[in-house]
Amino acid sequence: MTEAILLVGGQGTRLRPVTVNTPKPMVPAAGVPFLAHQIARAADAGVTHIVMATCYLAEVFEPYFGDGSDFGVHLEYVVEDEPLGTGGAIRNAAELLTGGADEPVLVFNGDILTGLDIRGLVDSHRAADADVSLHLVRVEDPRAFGLVPTDDEGRVLAFTEKPQTPEEIVTDQINAGCYVFRRSVIDSIPAGRPVSVERETFPGLLAAGAKLHGKTEDTYWLDLGKPESFVQASADLVRGVVDSPAVPGPRGEVLVLPGAQVADGAKVSGGTVVGAGARIESGAVVLGSIVLDGATIGPDTHVTASLIGAGAAVGARTVLDGAVIGDGALVGADNELRAGVRVWCEAELPPAAVRFSSDR
Repeated sequence: MTEAILLVGGQGTRLRPVTVNTPKPMVPAAGVPFLAHQIARAADAGVTHIVMATCYLAEVFEPYFGDGSDFGVHLEYVVEDEPLGTGGAIRNAAELLTGGADEPVLVFNGDILTGLDIRGLVDSHRAADADVSLHLVRVEDPRAFGLVPTDDEGRVLAFTEKPQTPEEIVTDQINAGCYVFRRSVIDSIPAGRPVSVERETFPGLLAAGAKLHGKTEDTYWLDLGKPESFVQASADLVRGVVDSPAVPGPRGEVLVLPGAQVADGAKVSGGTVVGAGARIESGAVVLGSIVLDGATIGPDTHVTASLIGAGAAVGARTVLDGAVIGDGALVGADNELRAGVRVWCEAELPPAAVRFSSDR
């Protein structure tokens, strides 16, 4: 296996305001853009050529990753003028692939953190002589995902995208967003129009008698579409719950990047990242959070499972719990922001303006 397509064109609307200025795969997790973890893991698995399918804020990827040589891969970029969906993006990116018709092509989404054995997925694809292989995981509540039942040999039997009734929930196996395609199958996807692999390509292949193979692997898996999931993924990377060669430091309770300052008397733990040039003042308690570059956390604040945008400032004695603070926002002292509240980029929240309780 030498080639892969990386799908990074989505707008990341569920992560707003984090993605107002930054595409979701470029939002830092464990000290580097999340995409760096995926590229590093692919390189470790033997991938040497990656085509990146971009659309939203496409201009930010190449200046950071360049030709991929720092990661040990050859990177190329394809830009969609209009969103083409998952299948359309794969077909569009395939123009830069170099392998033959029967060669395997790894395809993965830019918003999934997983401990998947990539080599193992490709090996099982070859062993099954499959047209497409899918990584599957089991979840307790599959209603928000695409269900993929298989037989005892792993052959895919059906696809049910986001089931709505109890009768539709025939398995707890879901599409985990990583595939291996036979190159000729990619070439059969219609070009130049939006195509969904989940709703059009996979069901169509199954109806046509193609061999689709599912590999169920009970490993770490997390969809980073929501802020709370993104923050959790970053903390898990810092703590070593899931491995990545791209984490820029030793695994532990905190990752402090160069130029950051953590004052004496501050308590930082739970896989927190303190970004370059960020500052945590005395008396602050920061647990399992992301504090991006240049942000300031004031004295005696309590920050839990939150994401603080680049250059943002949080005033003294403020409580953040599951909050998202946009880039450059100013949150005044003595606020209490909980339960997924989002403060937009550059917004200014006066002192003691928002409370979730009548008193502390």
